[in-house]
Amino acid sequence: MKTLYALIIAASLSPLCLASTSSVDGIADPVAKGHAIAKETEKRDAGFKDYIARAEMVLKQNDKELSRRAFSSKVLEIEGDGDHSVNVFSSPKDVAGTAILIHAHGLTPDDQWLYLPAVKRVKRISTRSKSGPFVGSEFAYEDISTWVPEKYTYRFLQQETLNGNDCFKVENTPAYADSGYSKLHEWVDAKIFRPRKIDYYDRKGELLKTLNFEDYQLYQGNYWRPSKMVMVNHQTGRSTELLWKDYQFATGLAAGDIAQSKLSSMN
Repeated sequence: MKTLYALIIAASLSPLCLASTSSVDGIADPVAKGHAIAKETEKRDAGFKDYIARAEMVLKQNDKELSRRAFSSKVLEIEGDGDHSVNVFSSPKDVAGTAILIHAHGLTPDDQWLYLPAVKRVKRISTRSKSGPFVGSEFAYEDISTWVPEKYTYRFLQQETLNGNDCFKVENTPAYADSGYSKLHEWVDAKIFRPRKIDYYDRKGELLKTLNFEDYQLYQGNYWRPSKMVMVNHQTGRSTELLWKDYQFATGLAAGDIAQSKLSSMN
């Protein structure tokens, strides 16, 4: 399945990038076309098996840097369900050892566990808490879960050019309970079928946050990943940058490697 952390510059000679977009071309109904775009996005990224990467999280207030945090990420592709992922922080000292494990699902609530080294215990994150901020960043717990198409209903809005990239603009409405959002507007690159930008609207329908995906790189000839993701909160002036590097695919990761029972020993 497709991953949200696997969120994802130009066209390359990859067979996937040259593939026809016939699965969405010619569809007139906006709901059917929105759904087709989501399914094509899922199909383009299927089969990666697993990957690991390192990242740096930069927290800012009105462009003034507040702090930096380093973490590692592991993602395991799960057939027929959402992916399993774990993120483990290594710095600074006050968050080192903190880990979040996510088993993503469709309409069934995701399973999320947070390990807090200060108290040496694993805490299960309740469904109602998933709209809250993740370790003080502008990403909510529901933002960092891997994407599963069934989590949303879709409606194609229009074709737009974004920073020189031809994109499908799609409205995604959460179909799962207790989301902090009323809707998302997503710009999906029409060549590589990766998100270029997502606008998040709060429960009142007002623009809350924008996530931009920058500097895409192609791995194994098939899988596009962003080197930089920037989430801006328009209501608070705060922002969070995620700087990704050292992607490695098909490492042989198994379910037991990122199981809940091992969460406290993943440092």
